[in-house]
Amino acid sequence: MAKRLLEIAAAIVKAQASVGRISSEEIEQSLTNTFLVLRRMQNAEAQDELLEPEIVVAQKSAAKKPEFLDPKDSIRESKIVCLECGIEMKQLTRKHIGSHGLTPRDYKKKWGFTMRQSLSAKSLSRTRSRAAKKRGLPENLVKFQEERRRKAAKSSSAPVTSRI
Repeated sequence: MAKRLLEIAAAIVKAQASVGRISSEEIEQSLTNTFLVLRRMQNAEAQDELLEPEIVVAQKSAAKKPEFLDPKDSIRESKIVCLECGIEMKQLTRKHIGSHGLTPRDYKKKWGFTMRQSLSAKSLSRTRSRAAKKRGLPENLVKFQEERRRKAAKSSSAPVTSRI
């Protein structure tokens, strides 16, 4: 049965590696961790026990602690590292941050990010920026803001008439 678990672990790690670049050390660590988790799950199933989610989360976060001190270093060129659990993604989604009991706003406050800071990899932010500029978003935004100011000025300068 151990060989079967190894095959399953290898398939999981292979799928993870196909998504992004992973060093050989990361592959080895991921394969080992995945195998151990699968074996623990198999043992719990054989003994008809339930695994405590906190144990799994604690082991996962202990295995992948962020290796930097400054939260700004968590935003890298091709990935962003969650400062709560250490997982690497292209973008920290509301759903992922919510799994830590936080909103994106709370996460940014906790780790010292500005509210305007994107929680995505630098390359992803650049790609989105280029796409928005290509569609004319900056010019359209300026036009919209000017139009809104004109309407606000026009409505504030208009005389108030009362109907009786």
